[in-house]
Amino acid sequence: MGLFDNAVPGGNITKPLMIALGALLVGKMLSGRSEEPAAPPAPAPAGTGASADGGLLGGLGGLLDKLKDAGHGNVADSWVGTGQNQPINPGDLGSALGPAVIREIAQRTGMNEQELLQQLSTALPGIVDKLTPNGQIPQNHQVASAFNS
Repeated sequence: MGLFDNAVPGGNITKPLMIALGALLVGKMLSGRSEEPAAPPAPAPAGTGASADGGLLGGLGGLLDKLKDAGHGNVADSWVGTGQNQPINPGDLGSALGPAVIREIAQRTGMNEQELLQQLSTALPGIVDKLTPNGQIPQNHQVASAFNS
């Protein structure tokens, strides 16, 4: 997967996990990577403030804001910063994202919610770290480019 090869322990990012990450961060990927025409993005769950091209949470910045709002700002900041990435518990991640977002992504990936949260909690620290190499949060179109490369 190019940029994300070393982002996940074991270096294996499965297609369902890429769909899940894309659903969180890149609106165009909400339907997954198939040959079928992309369905229009589903309306964002109420209160997420998602933008049309920034996934269910309005992009990487929206994801980080959700984590900070849920009391996990230090963890999120560690992923963006240049130091060691702190882990996040799957339950804490689920609480931060909210049940509507988790349910939506689980349906799109075909994964059950617990498996989804386990994989996202493992992958997100490295993915966010790779997307923010200089401690700067990229624009939504830059994140989309990273997923499409």
